[in-house]
Amino acid sequence: MRYWLFKSEPSTWSWADQVAKGAAGEEWDGVRNYQARNFMREMAVGDRGFFYHSQSEKAVVGTVEVIAPAHPDSKADDPRWECVDIKALEATQRPVTLEEIKADPRLAEMVLVRSSRLSVQPVTPEEWRIVCDLAGLRP
Repeated sequence: MRYWLFKSEPSTWSWADQVAKGAAGEEWDGVRNYQARNFMREMAVGDRGFFYHSQSEKAVVGTVEVIAPAHPDSKADDPRWECVDIKALEATQRPVTLEEIKADPRLAEMVLVRSSRLSVQPVTPEEWRIVCDLAGLRP
């Protein structure tokens, strides 16, 4: 199993929107960055991810599971763009902010710290464990 982080502007697609989709989940569509798309191509069903609210909140607010491998983005006219489907798993006991993540020396190499603009990014198993601990979740 691999770990990922999915960033979304809450005004566009929020944690509440994701939760409302239930077990059916939703396409993680609209990604128009080759590196982020390539990360989604690497994902497998069962992989886990953090759901991260960008913009003003800038915090991990929940965990998700990949429920469908990369496939054409149904909202794209160009076949180069692909996405995965994800479903909500668990809300954090408390949000883990970008400020907290940046302040933790154990997370200094996290992609979110080094390349915060990337909308889909990998998370190492150790980073997953640390952020889960900070969020009050079982890794």
